Amino acid sequence: MNRPLLVIFSAICLDAIGIGLIFPILPSLLEDVTHSQNIAPYIGIMTALYAVMQFIFAPVLGALSDNLGRRPVLLISLGGAAINYLVMAFAPQLWMLLLGRAIAGLTSANVSVAMAYITDISPEDKRARRFGMFNAMFGAGFIIGPVLGGLLGDYWLRLPFIAAAILNACNLLLALLVLPESRTPSRQKIDLAVLNPLRPLRWVLSMKGLLPIVLVYFILSATGEAYGTCWALWGFDAFHWNSLWIGLSLGAFGICQTLVQAILPGPAARLFGERWAVIVGIAFACVALLAMAFASQGWMVFAIMPIFALAGIGTPAFQALATRQVESAHQGQLQGVLTSAISLASIISPLAFSTVYFVVQKNWPGAIWLSVLVIYAAAVPLVLVGTRNANKAQAMA
Repeated sequence: MNRPLLVIFSAICLDAIGIGLIFPILPSLLEDVTHSQNIAPYIGIMTALYAVMQFIFAPVLGALSDNLGRRPVLLISLGGAAINYLVMAFAPQLWMLLLGRAIAGLTSANVSVAMAYITDISPEDKRARRFGMFNAMFGAGFIIGPVLGGLLGDYWLRLPFIAAAILNACNLLLALLVLPESRTPSRQKIDLAVLNPLRPLRWVLSMKGLLPIVLVYFILSATGEAYGTCWALWGFDAFHWNSLWIGLSLGAFGICQTLVQAILPGPAARLFGERWAVIVGIAFACVALLAMAFASQGWMVFAIMPIFALAGIGTPAFQALATRQVESAHQGQLQGVLTSAISLASIISPLAFSTVYFVVQKNWPGAIWLSVLVIYAAAVPLVLVGTRNANKAQAMA
């Protein structure tokens, strides 16, 4: 593995750890700042604010990196994140925390730039494997971050913010010293038009065949939100799990998913082809969801997990296919739009799936997974249509 890839993977893992660090202490911190016991609305506002800012600015940063180069945009966003977490560590008032969370959402949009960087330096036949490793490193960071945040928060409520600032500063130093530019900038100064957040939407609508790609990515992201929204509720209602068993099940799922994403996307893409690797991944997810819907004992969930994790081969293959839809000069903008699709899914899906779960909770909690299965199935024709041109290009190559 070359040095730029190691830097990008390390940076994204540290970034995910920095984001996850604050989750365990957020309720206590909000109680301390607001002097209120009812902090649920504030958590909702902070979560939505983060996602909205990422939704707006991911395409902007991606397009900006097409113009100015990936490296300066990454450096600025990492530096901004480090300063922001440090300010949040000592924020005495709620508005400062909200402002900091908004800035954190903006700087987290650098994921799109990192994905574009990988596209720049990766041959087409290696992109699925490298996107899988990228997702695995991000997932590993999200496993480590909350655990570390909980441990640090026991010593001092604000300590996780300081740790997040240090991690982002390390990211910045690592990128500054080691990371080269991956593409020749198309401009030497900022084109103000790329700062218009509506411009990427017009671009998507103007590009033939790109809208199905974005819709599939939105669907894949939306189904992923169902697990975070409903898993704990379902575990309690269906199997009477306590917090320990819910945590163990989520941890086991995260580990299985991370291992699959790190190891299997490349071989799967070579074996099935990228297009069919996406379909196979969706098929594994549907089989696992069907089994979960009818599971009657808690141990069955752990037995299903390896099948569930195999669904992880699909997303990296789809990301690789998506990069074939646009030329290299617009890869940053493409990755920004796809990151926006993730953010939009994280805003809409929890509301939708929690509503569905409320309807089915009393009579059949497992029915929530059938609703996810139906949404997955809706993605199949979009995959077949949306990736047709990319598949032809791959065959010709």
